Amino acid sequence: MGSLSGLQPFKVLVAGGSYGGLSAALNLHDLCRGLPPRCGQKPAEGEHVETPQFAVDITVVDERDGYYHTIGSPLALASETYAEKNWVKYDDIPGLRSPNIRVLQGTVKSVDPSQKVATYLAHGSIAEPEEVQYDYFVAASGLRRVWPVVPQSLRRKQYLFEAGDHIRAATAARHGVVIVGGGAVGIEMAAELELVHPHLTVTLVHSRDKLLSSEALPDDVKDRSLELLQEANVDVLMSHRLDRTEEIKDDSGKSCLRVHFTNGHTMLADQVSLAVSRSIPSTTYLPDNVLDEEGYVKIQASLAFPKDTPNSASHFAIGDLVKWSGIKGCGAAMHMGYYAANNIHQQMQMQMQYQTAGKEEPKLLELDEIPPMIGLAVGKKAVAYWPEAGVTSGEDVMKAFFGDDLGFSICWNHLGLGGEEVE
Repeated sequence: MGSLSGLQPFKVLVAGGSYGGLSAALNLHDLCRGLPPRCGQKPAEGEHVETPQFAVDITVVDERDGYYHTIGSPLALASETYAEKNWVKYDDIPGLRSPNIRVLQGTVKSVDPSQKVATYLAHGSIAEPEEVQYDYFVAASGLRRVWPVVPQSLRRKQYLFEAGDHIRAATAARHGVVIVGGGAVGIEMAAELELVHPHLTVTLVHSRDKLLSSEALPDDVKDRSLELLQEANVDVLMSHRLDRTEEIKDDSGKSCLRVHFTNGHTMLADQVSLAVSRSIPSTTYLPDNVLDEEGYVKIQASLAFPKDTPNSASHFAIGDLVKWSGIKGCGAAMHMGYYAANNIHQQMQMQMQYQTAGKEEPKLLELDEIPPMIGLAVGKKAVAYWPEAGVTSGEDVMKAFFGDDLGFSICWNHLGLGGEEVE
């Protein structure tokens, strides 16, 4: 099938411009130009795959003014130099410079699957939300995470002030910094802060007797994570539940915090960072019938909305906001984005065939169950686990999973964000 660029373009609306949303937009952009999808399996040398081309207009709506590498947050909140790198304004991303892709800063306020109409409010606007019609919709707005797990700023300029203030306060801490919460975020925050500022006393406190206690991972992973933290010179207090903090004067007359735990233990600190708050799906704009009781999107294996949703085959959800097995992460989000792009492209083919040559069922990619697996950066080393390989750790694991910049370059290159501008 040749190009159908002379026809009215398919309109695709993507809510969310992080790993999943950009993966869906860019892989679909590839497919609609007859190219192999950047996150899919590459054709064998000499193999030619005929991919139908379609005219498409892709709109990505995101609350931030740029792509923020969430995995890099622990380092971005420890190093001002890295913070500069970790947020790239959408206007400055070569891979998004296409007349077929536009990124709007704002918030999707509602989605009506039966009418294929969404409402969108531009960032800073005091006007009424605008209506946006679409042919296909992808929900990829992720989880709403609190400070200091991720910055709360929506513009890069304000984010740099926010991160800088946090870093300067931490590095001036005479009595040290306490990180509360021994999940993946807390572990990485403590390790990166100690790595970048080795003069600091960094203490990680966790209420349970094992780190990563909320994850369905083998004890070997949790025990190795503790060992790597201790090797990274982070003090670790297990079975310590935070009770309260109070501001006091130390022996020199300067203000600091006394940290109280429910077991009666107390300690002094200058900064206490909470890494325990439960993240909430950013899905309030979606109809109630597609959400479970916690706000996660119920999906089919094709990543489409539930079958009883009007026009379900035209609506997809990907990334951290879906109700699916496995530990949330950027790899799964980008993988889902590729699947959604493929399945939208297949639906486009079917739609055109109805109008031209007849009916042929779409060849949809379907998501398998995802077993618990993790890659965790702990200072100069990393620990990784997946069922086939078991537990591995070390500097080589760090290099393989995170490179030398907490995965920024790996994700940037996988999504092709630094690619050539395209027509």
